[in-house]
Amino acid sequence: MMNFLSMALAALLLAGRLLGTLSDTHSDVGHDEDLRPDLHIERHADIPDTHHASHSDDHPSAPPGSVGTRPRVAPGPTGMGAGSGVGSGERVMVRSQNLVGCPDPFRCSTGITNWFRQNQDRKRQVEDLKETTSELQEEMRNHRHRVKSLEMQVGTSSSSSALFLGDELVGVDSLLRSLQLHQGEVDTLLHVHAALLQQLQLQLRNLSSSVKQVQRSPSCMVNILRSAALLGLKGAPAPEVHYASNCPTDCASLYVNGVRRSGVYSVLPSMSERPLPVYCDMETDGGGWTVVQRRTDGSVSFNRGWTEYSLGFGDLEGDHWLGNQPLHVLTKHKHYTLRIDLEDWTHVHKHATYTSFSIEDEQQRYRLHVAGFGSGVSLQDSFSWYHDGQPFSSPDTGNVCAEISHSGWWFNQCYYANLNGVYYKGGRYSSKAQNLLGPDGIVWFSWRDSDYYSLKSVSMMIRPRSFRTRLSP
Repeated sequence: MMNFLSMALAALLLAGRLLGTLSDTHSDVGHDEDLRPDLHIERHADIPDTHHASHSDDHPSAPPGSVGTRPRVAPGPTGMGAGSGVGSGERVMVRSQNLVGCPDPFRCSTGITNWFRQNQDRKRQVEDLKETTSELQEEMRNHRHRVKSLEMQVGTSSSSSALFLGDELVGVDSLLRSLQLHQGEVDTLLHVHAALLQQLQLQLRNLSSSVKQVQRSPSCMVNILRSAALLGLKGAPAPEVHYASNCPTDCASLYVNGVRRSGVYSVLPSMSERPLPVYCDMETDGGGWTVVQRRTDGSVSFNRGWTEYSLGFGDLEGDHWLGNQPLHVLTKHKHYTLRIDLEDWTHVHKHATYTSFSIEDEQQRYRLHVAGFGSGVSLQDSFSWYHDGQPFSSPDTGNVCAEISHSGWWFNQCYYANLNGVYYKGGRYSSKAQNLLGPDGIVWFSWRDSDYYSLKSVSMMIRPRSFRTRLSP
């Protein structure tokens, strides 16, 4: 567009210059010296102006064009004559070359003819330039109109584009918020699934470990015929899992399967639990006893908290507590008999049996159920009649008796029997000597009718009530 405007302005300037040149040329047409270079006009001030129209008749014999005569100059195309600008009293003499026989000397000049031709050509050029200028001006007007139209279209398009972009941005913002909301829901589901998967993997590892340990146990083989459906999928059939019936659930099961040597073995009280290592007494009163507590030398402290008493602690081949939770698992599936063996520092040995023994789960604080006291020798009961139905307490549970006794037990107010007390060598101890708040030894009150005599060794063992001694196969 700028190139076109520059060309139009240049054409206008050229036309202006040509028009100026023509104006200057027309202003000089009245001067005979310029228009007729072959004419020489002499003006003499000493010759009066007599309007010589009649003088030509005074000399009829003089031939036309003779030298020394003054011919009458007729007005011609140049407009020369009386009103040609020659003042009165002047004599005009016209000298011309090659004018003989030319009726119109002014038109017989070659220079004048060429000048007329050039003038006509210039006029035509000026007309052409005027037409071109008009066309260029019209084109300029059209282009300006087009520019304005384009500007209006651009403005309209910009506003439309802005509105469209605004709507698009609103839609994108709404979609982004929706996606963020869905992302939060997906993240929550992923966390839930990850937690479920982690639990499933843990259960799978526990089951694999249980199977391996049970398979290494004597006379036990686990055959899984159908595993449980993963994560309880909808439409899946009810899980059916079959295990070999000869897996040992306690030491009595091992005894029935031919194990006669005392020692540490793994049993599987429940297929939902991990294998449990236990010490089996295969000699006392026909064998098959699962030891749940033993004190022999005081090498293990029983001043422990709730968690340790729940899970168990100590050395299975020496002093130890099997654990309240394993003891609950063992006794909830079968009816067990409890045997308690006692020995003092004079090597006197006695025992007590109870035909019914079990404890509840942790939610019920491992509440004790014991009954059916019996004894082969003269030993009075100091356990079932006072402690039956009592929950288990440890020093960290806030029970005063547990704190005074420095042990965990099924305390009442406080006890008549506490086999988890402090191990005192020699048996005798006193509150004053040990700076105690009360008795805290291994006590069976009816043994010496005293709370301040601590036994040398004690043990607690269980066996199924239905157990019968059989010969080794």
